[in-house]
Amino acid sequence: MGGAMAQRLCSLGWAPWVHDVDTVKVRNLVPFGALAPVDIAQAATESIAIIVCVVDAAQTRDVLFGPHGLAPHLPAGHVVLLCPTIAPQDVESIAAQLAERGIHTIDAPMSGGPARARDGSMSLMVAGEDAAVARVQPLLDALSDKVFRISQRVGDGARTKLVNNLLAGINLVGAAEVMALDSRMGLDLNRTLDVVEQSSGQSWIGSDRMRRAIAGDLAPRAHMTLLAKDTRLAQEAAAHAGFTGPLGAPASAVFAAAVAAGLEGLDDGALLEFLQRPKMAE
Repeated sequence: MGGAMAQRLCSLGWAPWVHDVDTVKVRNLVPFGALAPVDIAQAATESIAIIVCVVDAAQTRDVLFGPHGLAPHLPAGHVVLLCPTIAPQDVESIAAQLAERGIHTIDAPMSGGPARARDGSMSLMVAGEDAAVARVQPLLDALSDKVFRISQRVGDGARTKLVNNLLAGINLVGAAEVMALDSRMGLDLNRTLDVVEQSSGQSWIGSDRMRRAIAGDLAPRAHMTLLAKDTRLAQEAAAHAGFTGPLGAPASAVFAAAVAAGLEGLDDGALLEFLQRPKMAE
């Protein structure tokens, strides 16, 4: 999604500096108008904000505080947007470390996938101080036409994202389960999905993933490991809040089982194939 966000900015006339440990990804963005500086730390000091778009808290800390981390190079008043789905406590800890240097943090997890990031229709859940948000409001508006202002408390964006992704995970497990049942009963999966999409069982993630899965297209737009991570983090957040629900833990366990079964490199729509396996139907 980071690459898609950069393409979005380029399409609007921005010229974002981009950096990735995979240099091929950087080179692929240059034709769109992105800039690939040799010294990313120097480039960071000359920017108004840094968007961190990685997988987890460990990668986020490496980008900011690792051996080649950017935080020591940033001036006071700089703004860092944290877009990964990570635990609220990690967001708060990272924000506290940055605040010691006078750097502002905006907790801004995203949702919607690369296609929606590219066309500016993804969701951004924004939490942070009003002054910091106001400073980068044009950037936020360029990235998305669905910017949700959650609160001034850093960490609330992460909490909102985990609630959303837990529901996404529950919906996807449910969609894969009923499509696997549909197959076992000898029905036409595409025809049934046509019905579901116009009836009470419809969900965006169910339709999106099951259409691809039915077609046998499991190339990872969203790796299985991501919702495995996110539903696990959501369960940890629920425990921290003293809440136990009936569906979150079983859904999270399905993603964990799929990863353990070797599907970690596939699209999360591969849950359909996983639930169609004989052992799952016993």
